[in-house]
Amino acid sequence: MRLTDKSIGTHEHLPAMAAESLHRFFHSGDEETQALRGVSISLAPGEFVAVVGPSGSGKSTLLSCLAGLDEPDGGTVRIDGTRLTRRPEAERARLRARLVGVLTQSGNLLSHLSVAQNIALARSLAGTVSRGADDHLDALGLAHRAHARPDTLSGGETVRAGLAVALANEPPVLLADEPTGELDSSTEAQVLDILTRRAHNGTALLVASHSAAVAAAADRVITLRNGEVSS
Repeated sequence: MRLTDKSIGTHEHLPAMAAESLHRFFHSGDEETQALRGVSISLAPGEFVAVVGPSGSGKSTLLSCLAGLDEPDGGTVRIDGTRLTRRPEAERARLRARLVGVLTQSGNLLSHLSVAQNIALARSLAGTVSRGADDHLDALGLAHRAHARPDTLSGGETVRAGLAVALANEPPVLLADEPTGELDSSTEAQVLDILTRRAHNGTALLVASHSAAVAAAADRVITLRNGEVSS
């Protein structure tokens, strides 16, 4: 089943993603932490942007808000011209399934499903009918691991399988949180080559990372400090 929101679609004149004045607060007792302080970010189709900054600077919180996994306390997020914020969680989930590919630090593979079954599940959640999982995995060099369970994959294979799931519905935006954090330099280079090729094919990429190699591969680098974009 396809989403019926007529605002969804390809808008070549619009950013792939635009976030304006995002604020996020967390409370613990009487203490309030400002995780995001008016962050604004825009990505063009095909642009590879790295978000860097020290631990606790707000990178993971930012990606969660951009993906609709968390609702900001202020500001708006639009993906391909469609507003993601200020919608019920179920509606955000439907939009996310079609418009945003997400790869988090904890991964996005269900352990009891094979790689191909994880891809099929991602497509069913979005109501997408597209090319087979084997064809999709072949582009990532994983066709021979289509029926493998996640716990049998190497580190590099796990990241590539996670990317296959994140990209299963050909979303206009891919958000990744430390996708190469546990990889050796050779495997990281292979993953970055895949990400760069996706950007060349028109996918907008936002990758939060501490890796100098990720920053070097990106078209643009955004630095967060204390929940703000640093100049």
